[in-house]
This record gives sequence, C-alpha cells and structure tokens, in this order.
Amino acid sequence: MFLSRTQVIVALAAVGLALFVLDLVRRRRLSEEYSLLWVVASVTIAILGFTTPLLKAITRTLGILYEGSTVFFFGLAFATAMLLYLSVKLSRLGQENHALTRELGLLRNEIDELRRAAPGAAPPGGGKAGA
Repeated sequence: MFLSRTQVIVALAAVGLALFVLDLVRRRRLSEEYSLLWVVASVTIAILGFTTPLLKAITRTLGILYEGSTVFFFGLAFATAMLLYLSVKLSRLGQENHALTRELGLLRNEIDELRRAAPGAAPPGGGKAGA
C-alpha cells in the first residue's frame, strides 16, 4: 500500500487539527458542541488520508479523478456546512440580542418613570445631583 505525499500531508494535518481541537476544549476556548463536529471531520479526513483502498473506492464512486481531490472535496463540503451552521446561529443570536436590547430599554424607561413618580426618591445617576 503506497501513500502519496499529499495523502500523508493531509492525514497528518487532520491528526494535528484533531489534537488542536482537543487542546482548545481542554483550555475551555471551544465548546463541546462544536468540538465534536471538528473531531469527527478531522478523524474522517485522517482515515481517508491513511486508507488508500477506501479513498480510491470513494473517489471512483463519486467519479473524481484524483484521491487528493476527494479529500479536498470533503474538506470543502465540511467547511461550507460549518459556515452555514454558524451563520444560522449568528443570525439567531443577533435576533436575541436585538430583543434583549429592546427589553432592557423598556425596563430602564420603567425604572426612570417609577423613580420620578416616587416622592423623595434619589435622582437617576446614583443620587449625585448636578454631577
């Protein structure tokens, strides 16, 4: 079984990526939710890089000419799926942020109205009039 230089580089890079992801999780810089996706993807790419017969079979099945192109295709498909997933999450977080900002504004307005209505209440700003 002969591994091309490209397969070895891709497989080693995938193993390195998996180790890097695990280190990010260990240091709490990446949540487990995302780490599972990254580890599965990098292990899949590593398996494809190290197992030539499997890679050749997948390449023939998909009608792709070169094994390196198959690995690149799966990497690109994963990156596209992750970008779409993160775009959906970012859109939802933006909507939640907008709703929370609106609610905060309403609560501040209500607090200011209650302070104005209460006799002898401290003025807004912590009781420092004229500051």
